Amino acid sequence: MRKYFGTDGVRGKANVFPMTSEFALLLGKAVAQTFKNGNKKHKIVVGKDTRISSYMFENAIVSGICSMGVDAIMLGVLPTPAIAFITRSLRADSGVVISASHNPYDDNGIKFFSNTGFKLNDGIEAEMENIIDTEDFNESSSEVGKAYRIETAIGRYVEYTKGTFDKNYDLKGLKIVLDCANGATYKVAPMAFEELGADVYVIGDEPDGYNINDNCGAVHPERVAEKVVEIGADLGISFDGDGDRVIFADEKGNIVDGDHILGICAQHMHSKGLLNGNTVVATVMSNIGLEKTLKGLGIDFIRSGVGDRYVIEEMLKGGYNLGGEQSGHIIFSDYNSTGDGMISAFQLLRVMVNENKPLSELAAFVEICPQVLKNFVVSEKVPIENLKETSRMINDYENRFNGKGRILVRYSGTENKLRVMVEGEDLNYIKGITEEVGRKAVNEISKNFAGKM
Repeated sequence: MRKYFGTDGVRGKANVFPMTSEFALLLGKAVAQTFKNGNKKHKIVVGKDTRISSYMFENAIVSGICSMGVDAIMLGVLPTPAIAFITRSLRADSGVVISASHNPYDDNGIKFFSNTGFKLNDGIEAEMENIIDTEDFNESSSEVGKAYRIETAIGRYVEYTKGTFDKNYDLKGLKIVLDCANGATYKVAPMAFEELGADVYVIGDEPDGYNINDNCGAVHPERVAEKVVEIGADLGISFDGDGDRVIFADEKGNIVDGDHILGICAQHMHSKGLLNGNTVVATVMSNIGLEKTLKGLGIDFIRSGVGDRYVIEEMLKGGYNLGGEQSGHIIFSDYNSTGDGMISAFQLLRVMVNENKPLSELAAFVEICPQVLKNFVVSEKVPIENLKETSRMINDYENRFNGKGRILVRYSGTENKLRVMVEGEDLNYIKGITEEVGRKAVNEISKNFAGKM
């Protein structure tokens, strides 16, 4: 069990433990301690999103890294996947991202990459926690690292993502709406798509430190969908605050989520003989309709735990090259070691251009089953298996589904919320089940909490 790390690094309200400057400094020291190896000169890259507190945490983390005799290379505002790429490109020992992804501006988070550009596994995170708790820092007054910025990171990343698009094609003639969520893609995304010849209309590209993900971006794809219809664009592309997720809108204004993206790209890669192991990795949250659609094509389907790093772990085990989440984290491991919104967008556009089909037609073959997902605020996270009444209710409904639906109940990795997801053939029926299961769980958790008072 990890004490500070959740499903995607350390996250919480800015200026509230553990997301304080003091703890960020300790995390900086811990990552430097963890990845120091031998007497060579070490370096760690640090990037951030646009939220106001990211600048505060950048200074704290850099201070911690340098105090351990390790150099800190500050990249400024860049998407999370850009940090993974630059970490590999610069042969750095580790990468640090300051971001709370799709959360509001007053949240923040700190996540880490290894020197290979992959997110840290649970064991390394537990090791870092132990270093912090035991204050096992090997500082030396004779060794202090230096901090410096490089200005070429944006250009490097833009060229890299463009290079993943088919060199025999361009985007000329396509009208695209980009929603950058007032976040980390606000510079790189318009630059990349325009350089490939697209007619680009950009929204969500005026960050002020407070408006990241505010009624925009991948969490609110309806905004880009409305703009697509309004200006007659061919499609819309919505990134989240740190640029590792992407959600689309087709030319009719319909939302195209991560399950659709996986289905479209899996079918195309399968037809070209490019899908490693003839397998796609998704999570327990992905729609059962996607699973049935892909199996109908003869494509194997593996489910992992929620979180793109767990998807990646499954991909690495089997040598697979396509996986992702319904939320828009899509991993094309031929190109990057983590979810990358821009690369995902270019791969989907590659299919559109190659097959000369509108997005609505490409997405139509994925038969999505009705699905309801609702969050319930809870006082504490009691293990689901300890909620006896809730577990009996879940089992009862799953027996009634008889294989034609499913229920998934899990806690958020970053917030005190219970997520209830129900799939089935009748939308109104599963809406009722979602509410009933959620209320039952909240009441049972409240009783448990009251019993401890």
